[in-house]
Amino acid sequence: MPRSIVLFGLLLACCLPAFAAPDGAKLYSRNCAGCHGEKGDGGIGIPLSLPSFHAQVDDDYLKQTVLRGRPGRVMPSFSYLSDAEVDAIVRHMRSWYKGKVPVYPFTPIKGDAKRGEQLFEKHCAGCHGPTGEGGHGTGVTFSRPRDFPIMPPALHNPGYLSSAKDAMIKATLVNGRVGTPMAAFGKRGVKDKDLNDIVAHLRNFEKKPLPSSAKLIETGEAIIVMESPYDLKTTIENVKKAVSSNNFVFIREQPLNAGLVAEGREDPKQHIVYFCNFSLLNQALATDPRVGLFLPCRITVVEQGGKVTMMAANPKRLSRIFNNSELNEMCDQVTKMYIAVMEEAAL
Repeated sequence: MPRSIVLFGLLLACCLPAFAAPDGAKLYSRNCAGCHGEKGDGGIGIPLSLPSFHAQVDDDYLKQTVLRGRPGRVMPSFSYLSDAEVDAIVRHMRSWYKGKVPVYPFTPIKGDAKRGEQLFEKHCAGCHGPTGEGGHGTGVTFSRPRDFPIMPPALHNPGYLSSAKDAMIKATLVNGRVGTPMAAFGKRGVKDKDLNDIVAHLRNFEKKPLPSSAKLIETGEAIIVMESPYDLKTTIENVKKAVSSNNFVFIREQPLNAGLVAEGREDPKQHIVYFCNFSLLNQALATDPRVGLFLPCRITVVEQGGKVTMMAANPKRLSRIFNNSELNEMCDQVTKMYIAVMEEAAL
């Protein structure tokens, strides 16, 4: 064999580790375990290691769920992962299950959607909500009231409807989900035609407006920015006064880089004003404790090039970042309060 070919083979062998398959366990731990548990036993998210779960969902459903998420229901979209990485996560999840994995056809199930709506109200709405919006609460924190130990998923959700095939939905209705509150309606005497009608009703959700639980708040820029006609010192004092008149409690004011540089070397032209509405704070933390990363409220006042500017992170971005529709109204309210404070400070 020519020496050049041998050398090329050795070089190729040295490079092969760079093309190794993604590590599904590491990818799962990094992206999924925080909500679903390191071993898939659940937490904020539903348990993924249940044999009854694996016995009813196909690989395509798992892949599409990872890629599409559940808009407004905390489960984010991991669309930035490659197909190979998603496949690796699915393989890791399947390692918890030794049974047969189903494969469902894309063939739609025919049924009477109007009749299915009545059956859904009778059999399903008590858990999944009258319009399929999902169980009460998102499960982000266990300090909130929860109707069920495992949150019934939102069925009227674009992430679910685009991931679940009709045959999979029907299989879940027939067999239920052992280890969860999901009952096996096929074993409770519900007729096959009735199940088809329920599936048709669920599929009909795709033609209806989304419920509030599946809506992401519309946002503008990530930062709210407003110029002040006053000098730095006056603007800071104006912000403090405006904070109090807008139902906030002033906490403190300090140089922006205090604690990051040696004492006495702080930038005198960059200050931050902290304030809080404690009732709103408690409500926000009870809804989603992750908002604690952005609280208490704050406005930064900066002098640059002879101009004074007030800036604050746009709270409306929180709902979109955290994918929690229950934050929508609250974040919208705080955004309006920030703007009111800045406008009053600039008067």
